[in-house]
Amino acid sequence: MKIVNMHEAKTNLSRLVAAAEQGEGFIIARAGKPLVKVEAIAPENPRRLGFLAGQGSIPDDFDRLGAEEITEAFLR
Repeated sequence: MKIVNMHEAKTNLSRLVAAAEQGEGFIIARAGKPLVKVEAIAPENPRRLGFLAGQGSIPDDFDRLGAEEITEAFLR
């Protein structure tokens, strides 16, 4: 993680915050002593895979559902 002094942080705050938004957090130091760690805040509602797990079921013959009707439609 990048360490910047107080003056550099004040001078380049916009650039540093933009980098933090991209995952490149930084630490602000005074007289070489780390004081503050700056990181992006995680989104409040991240997209989650599997959020409906267990809420439904897929029949065993799913890949054959409607096969007869589809075949008949093509043979007409």
